[in-house]
Amino acid sequence: SRTKRLGMMLNSCSGQNLALIDVKGFDPRDITVMVKDGKVTVSAERKVECNTGLSKTSNYKKFVKEFCLPPGVCDKEVTYSV
Repeated sequence: SRTKRLGMMLNSCSGQNLALIDVKGFDPRDITVMVKDGKVTVSAERKVECNTGLSKTSNYKKFVKEFCLPPGVCDKEVTYSV
C-alpha cells in the first residue's frame, strides 16, 4: 500500500521545478516559506503536549531548509504548494 507523505513543491513561473521538500509530520499551517534576496527558506515547527493525568510530556519538532535560487529565477516567480 502507498504511504501518504506531505511534501512541498517549489516552482518558478516558467514551470521549472526547483525543489521537493519532505515536511512529513507537520500540518500545512505549521509551515512558513520566505523568498528573499535570491534565497528560499522553508521552516516548520510544532509542539505536541500529552497529559495522562499522572504526567505531562511535550514533544517539540523544528525543521529549517534554506537554499539559493538558480541563476535567472526571480524571487517573485517562485510559488509553492503543500
